[in-house]
Amino acid sequence: MSKRLQVALVAGLLAGSGCTTTGLGSGSGVVPSLGGGDDGASSGKVAARIINAMDGGLIGGSIGGGLNDGDRRKALEAEYRALEYGQGGQAVAWKGEGRSGEVVAAQPYRVGSQDCRQYSQTVFTTGTPLVARGTACRNADGSWTPLT
Repeated sequence: MSKRLQVALVAGLLAGSGCTTTGLGSGSGVVPSLGGGDDGASSGKVAARIINAMDGGLIGGSIGGGLNDGDRRKALEAEYRALEYGQGGQAVAWKGEGRSGEVVAAQPYRVGSQDCRQYSQTVFTTGTPLVARGTACRNADGSWTPLT
């Protein structure tokens, strides 16, 4: 069976199953910066708005208690990148001044008209890694709202 026919069959099965997954982000593998640096002031404002809409994400819970503001922002930016651009199951790492971590998002799925993803944030400390899990759904403006 040809590769093209295999792809067509899989696409047909997915379309007929009633369950959908979505391809989020640009698909180019290039993750834009959220920091504003060379992107200009307007993209920095957009990034700040998107990050603020996440309402602290998973890092805003107990696992983020020992983080300074810079580390917290890097962790939250990693959450956004994992949700918006990450491949299902692939870790998006972040490294701060005193801590590091990674965010892993599952495959996206559709609920009504929204794309949603389950994800986890792990913070590596000198002791046992701290892990939080949750679900977030994508808003029309590109921001993500955590459901947990």
